[in-house]
Amino acid sequence: MCLLAELIDEIVYRGVRIKCMAGNVLDVEADAVVNPANSQLVMGGGLAGYLKRVGGEIIEYEARKFAPVPVGKAVVTIAGKLPFKYVIHAPTMEKPAMRIKPVNAYKATRAALVKAFDLGLKKIIIPGMGAGVGGLKPGEAGEAMAKAIKEFIDLVPGSIDEIIILDKNPEIPRETCRALREKIRIGED
Repeated sequence: MCLLAELIDEIVYRGVRIKCMAGNVLDVEADAVVNPANSQLVMGGGLAGYLKRVGGEIIEYEARKFAPVPVGKAVVTIAGKLPFKYVIHAPTMEKPAMRIKPVNAYKATRAALVKAFDLGLKKIIIPGMGAGVGGLKPGEAGEAMAKAIKEFIDLVPGSIDEIIILDKNPEIPRETCRALREKIRIGED
């Protein structure tokens, strides 16, 4: 179900539907939403702060039990009052409000997908990883995320039914799908 989010692009690759959408993470149904976290799992700003405000302090309380979590790993918590089963916390930065490099967005996206696979989830929302507080440009975040998504699907095709790239900034999902289409095309040559 999609309430207010706008579909920008849709790709089906090796049995996985990838939807690139602009909107609010609460506008789309999924099993889990990914929180582009910091390693301390302090949910103060950006999407993390929003998820905590809407879902409740319990999300941060549960997440902080796992801290510190290095970039490239992910942990899962309950979703509190959010309309999801889980929040997958995938750090893109070591400390809150750090500027990051695209490799961090790649590692965090990959870690989130692996965690979703481990949990047997079928539908997840991934926002712009590192494109908010982390300071990446939409194209940088999109390239890094697309690389992680394609590599994950190539390793375990069809393991997740639907990956939704969803962000309030439409350039992030647009750039992610553009980059993913390019990576798929190059892989077929």
